[in-house]
Amino acid sequence: MKKILLIFTVFLYLGCTKRAETLKPKEQFLAGQVPKEIPVAFMPNLVSKDSLIHKGIFSNDYTRYYYTVSDKKFSKFDIKMIHKKNGKWSKPTIAFFNSSYNDHGMSFSPNGNTLYFSSTRPTDIKGIPDTWHLWKCENINGNWSTPKFIDIPNLRNKLVSHPSVTDKGTLYFHSSNIDYSDMTIYFSNQKNGKFEDAKKVHLIPQHSNGYCTPYIAPDGTFLLYASIGEPLTLNISYKKNDRWSTPEQLPSAINQNNQGNPYITPDGAFLFYTHQYKDDKMGWDIFWVSTKSFLHIEE
Repeated sequence: MKKILLIFTVFLYLGCTKRAETLKPKEQFLAGQVPKEIPVAFMPNLVSKDSLIHKGIFSNDYTRYYYTVSDKKFSKFDIKMIHKKNGKWSKPTIAFFNSSYNDHGMSFSPNGNTLYFSSTRPTDIKGIPDTWHLWKCENINGNWSTPKFIDIPNLRNKLVSHPSVTDKGTLYFHSSNIDYSDMTIYFSNQKNGKFEDAKKVHLIPQHSNGYCTPYIAPDGTFLLYASIGEPLTLNISYKKNDRWSTPEQLPSAINQNNQGNPYITPDGAFLFYTHQYKDDKMGWDIFWVSTKSFLHIEE
């Protein structure tokens, strides 16, 4: 096996990340410590101790950071945003696409022009239950559109959440029954602006409790996701000859307790993910680590 140079995403973001590519990580992330093989917490005091932080993502130019916060009973999820101001991160504000319902699981398209997320807001379509579904906003001439429901035809009566998309527009996400049973990862191809019936991602062996919170590489060559269980464990599979490799756990330095919501920065350099401390009083944090610590391809 060999380490790969993580350049595949750079070319996808020429218009959005040209400035960001010239910055050193400390300046780019406004972080005191930049990790290598050992993960460190990213802005550990970002949320209050009576809240839980979930997924976090950056805009493609790294000027904004979006993250999900919930109460400890998981009864309300909100997406907040901080932005760079005078060399510091600003105070949090509610994200422009957040609603009075629950919102979570956001991700940008590789070119940064479409924002996907999951929400429990009503679809106003007869026969579709009020649960988590997929939505999107599009950046048109610098302005974000009103969120639009994403219809996955064969999953209208299911819970659908945590979208991640390739540069060709193929959408990956997890789906389950409304009671969260039978959860696993699906994908849906896009044709003429609409998404087709979803298919399950064939991961062998299939974990008995299922998989969730996927992140798909922009070029579709690898998939990061969590296996459901005690603990929740991060895995990676590589795509070769249109088949997914056997799930491979990420290093033990990453899989310390419960982990989920993997996300890789637009330049491919860092993995961000949610980590639950073994001490429940400490709650959850977003951790980050260099992708060179785990990402590889076969000779």
